[in-house]
Amino acid sequence: MADEKAAADTARTPARPAAKPAGPVGSSSKQRSIMSFFQKSSPGPASSPTSRDKVSPDSQRSPCLQETTKANSLPKPKPKPKPESKASSKPPVKLSTPVPSSDIIEPSSSQENSDPGSTVQSTTSTLPFSKSSKSTAKGAKDTTFKASITSSPSRKAKKVVSYAESSDEEQPFNYGNKTQRTRRRGGARPVVKEEDEDEYDEDDDTNRQVDDDDDDDVGDFIASEDSDNDRRRQSRKRKRPAASKPSRKRPNVSPPPDNQETTMTNVDDDDLITADHPTTSTASQWSYDPESVDKQPVVVPIYRAVVKDSKHKERAYTKEPEDRYPWLANIRDKEKRLPSDPEYDPRTIFIPPAAWNKFSPFEKQYWGIKQNLWDTIVFFKKGKFYELYENDATIGHQEFDFKMTDRVNMRMVGVPESSLDHWVNQFIAKQYKVARVDQMETNLGKEMREREDKSGKKADKIISRQLSCVLTAGTLVDGGMLQDDMAAYCVAIKESVVDDVPSFGIAFVDTATGRFQLSGFVDDVDRTKFETFVAQIGPRELLLEKSRLSTKALRILKNNTSPTTIWTHLKPGTEFWDADTSRRELKCGNYFSASPESDDGGTWPEALQQVQDDDSVMSAMGALLYYLKFLQLERPLLSQGNFERYVPIHKNGTLVLDGQTLMNLELFTNSANGSTEGTLFTLLNKCITPFGKRLFRQWVAHPLCDVELINERLDAVDLLNADVTVREQFSSQLVKMPDLERLISRIHAGACKPEDFVRVLEGFEQIQHCMSLLSAFRGGSGILDRLISSMPDLQEPLSYWQSAFDRRRAKEEKMLIPEKGIEPDFDDSLSRMGDIKGQLDHLLSEKKAELKCRSLKFTDVGKEIYQMETPKSAKVPSSWRQMSATKDVKRWYFPELTRLVRELQEAEELHSQLVREIASRLFRKFDVDYAAWIRAVKIVAQLDCLVSIAKASSSMGQPACRPQFLDDQERSFVDFDELRHPCMTNTVDDFIPNDVKLGGDWAKINLLTGANAAGKSTVLRM
Repeated sequence: MADEKAAADTARTPARPAAKPAGPVGSSSKQRSIMSFFQKSSPGPASSPTSRDKVSPDSQRSPCLQETTKANSLPKPKPKPKPESKASSKPPVKLSTPVPSSDIIEPSSSQENSDPGSTVQSTTSTLPFSKSSKSTAKGAKDTTFKASITSSPSRKAKKVVSYAESSDEEQPFNYGNKTQRTRRRGGARPVVKEEDEDEYDEDDDTNRQVDDDDDDDVGDFIASEDSDNDRRRQSRKRKRPAASKPSRKRPNVSPPPDNQETTMTNVDDDDLITADHPTTSTASQWSYDPESVDKQPVVVPIYRAVVKDSKHKERAYTKEPEDRYPWLANIRDKEKRLPSDPEYDPRTIFIPPAAWNKFSPFEKQYWGIKQNLWDTIVFFKKGKFYELYENDATIGHQEFDFKMTDRVNMRMVGVPESSLDHWVNQFIAKQYKVARVDQMETNLGKEMREREDKSGKKADKIISRQLSCVLTAGTLVDGGMLQDDMAAYCVAIKESVVDDVPSFGIAFVDTATGRFQLSGFVDDVDRTKFETFVAQIGPRELLLEKSRLSTKALRILKNNTSPTTIWTHLKPGTEFWDADTSRRELKCGNYFSASPESDDGGTWPEALQQVQDDDSVMSAMGALLYYLKFLQLERPLLSQGNFERYVPIHKNGTLVLDGQTLMNLELFTNSANGSTEGTLFTLLNKCITPFGKRLFRQWVAHPLCDVELINERLDAVDLLNADVTVREQFSSQLVKMPDLERLISRIHAGACKPEDFVRVLEGFEQIQHCMSLLSAFRGGSGILDRLISSMPDLQEPLSYWQSAFDRRRAKEEKMLIPEKGIEPDFDDSLSRMGDIKGQLDHLLSEKKAELKCRSLKFTDVGKEIYQMETPKSAKVPSSWRQMSATKDVKRWYFPELTRLVRELQEAEELHSQLVREIASRLFRKFDVDYAAWIRAVKIVAQLDCLVSIAKASSSMGQPACRPQFLDDQERSFVDFDELRHPCMTNTVDDFIPNDVKLGGDWAKINLLTGANAAGKSTVLRM
């Protein structure tokens, strides 16, 4: 039976290829094998380095091995169990080639689980390994030693990517790299929850109640750096356990006695793991003796049975993403098209119907939103954090090194709610689209909703969440996310070609201000007007009809837009609407009605009425409307009614500057590196306010050519430079002014922060003071007098806001708390909470008298508020339920107290909802005077631009004069004396002025010649 068992075990052990017979040179007794270079020095011969036999009893014990095995009981990490070896038909043979260090020696299924602390002394081998060659010298002493494995991971092995927290039980122990730090076995590990805390198990007697605001959510994906550092520091000081106490529970196997044959226990191969490698380096104990030809003893691995820990927490998932979600391995869009299909839609992903049946309620909620936002980073609100799952989690991990973990069946990373804006900006800066999904209720609110729901419909197991918004680089609305003060335009372009004559319909919007502009024109074959339009506005995001734009138009867009411009292609008809669909959607949407519930459709803005019969413009407007609906921004933007007509090349009062001229004159970008350095706009732009800077850019792109209007501006500049004191006082007041144009747009959308609302009110109060400073310029007939006189009266609307709410609390607590009497229902809610707190105080007084204990008090512990705290020695009724305790006190709940606490919590929940409603009411009341607010902003912007020109004129530092325009001449002419390039005077000290005379008595054309960099372009730009 023993022979049969040995034969069977031998068959289960993988056989190595047979060694070739040694040649004449290898037969020499002085010949040394390659393995001898890597073996420890030994005074006596030893067994073959590749033999898997037990060591010969005559082998000489190495002093090096003795030193290595002094520590009998080192801490033992758990390597991953080895899979059972496949059977091999070839008999095992001896190898003379050294075993690669990267291959871990495979154990036999019948290998004994010996104690590392016991010595092994053998006379005959009973193990089913290949026979060892005669390698011991006659008369050598017996050798006893302990085994240790010195193998290291294969260099060719691919690194396994794990999405879960690293764990000693889940990853093989690395023997080869001595520079790696091993985690302390007893150290605390981050906790990974196996289920979403929003899910409730109906089968349990009591549903799990987890508050969304619970700080324990941090453990799901965020581990403190300090805790990691502490764990590393502790791992360097590993204590040696006593030799008499094993490091872990061992199977009932007795160590083999000395001078007896070792025995085997019946242990399955799957339960075998290798012995631990010493944590201290033994590299200095290895030596090479060139005179020695003796072979060194083999270090035999020792195996022991794994003791399965029933308390070990399983991983949340054990499969790769492609195995958990097979449809992620073969991605298709919602129409089941592959990415190689020309019609493939990267915004959607196909999820098989069978997969929905396997989803948990939380997964159904997540994938229900994500399936339509596949190319978008979705931040999912969870308690106090926003989380990313699956592919979004991988992107966050790769781009920003977010710590990845797992939740139930999904990869996950997360960020705190307080830092969401920062990380959204980071993703958008890398050209990602970002979506935000918010919780619409708390756990307490969910319970209250379910209790009040009388429909009998089965309640959702999870908290309600909804898509709040989708953000892109061209549609940002929050001023804190915008990178500069300039407008960021999202542009929809419709091109039509009739009889080889192209025509364009264009609609674009600055979402931060809610300003829409519409343009329609017939162009020439070279698309000159279209190129001028693109150069003038610099679109941040393009909405194009898929496969419908001409090659020339595409080339113009590529040559005149930034590399960071976002290109979005919409499907014709279904996404890029035609004119009829656009008109119908605008009418049915009630965007311009006084109330969204009305059916009259409202009155369209004048600019929109002017183009409603232009099919190209209305089609472009339809594409823009569809995209804004997808971003959930259409109603707050369209309802402002801020529409204007835009003409790329004005012929009435402004100079015609086409796209090539704008680039050649370097008005906004230079030709060297594309930046604004050295441009005319940078030279003249001295505006203070953000909305003034945006208007001034339009002035530079469309310079005046009407003599009367030019002289009006020059007169205003002379007046402002004549009284520098007033000009500087006016500018100093503008420095403190926020971006009112953008903020009043956010107020209209009902999405303004309380502290920003206070800044808006203070900004308009500042405008009143600024206009009083300019009263000295009133009384004339110029542009300054017209602007000052047309300023609306802001005193009446501002007077209401002087005492409408507590501004200090709005800044500090970030809450709009109305003053008493402003909102009656708010006052009633405060009264209700005050009554409940009064009842709690009365209850406390009663219990003090009842228990005769004056030290009773209420204590809040986390979310368990108003716990009755008593000394430990106090005797309380049996109906009291202990909630928490310290060494000195105990804290209790009892029925009457529990009822009052519950009433208070529900009252506070209703009050918090009312606070949000009060903020919306205040915003709507402010928006009633929107026309006055926006008019005041535009007037201040024009004044800011005039002051900017005055400052630029006075700061030139060179001889300058006011130009004179002569209308009584028969022939037009130009006469400039000592012209200088204004943008180069600060960089060149010896600039040579030039005289230019054209027309009249002089030639109408001057031909400039010269070598490269001789100054021809400089003369043209003067």
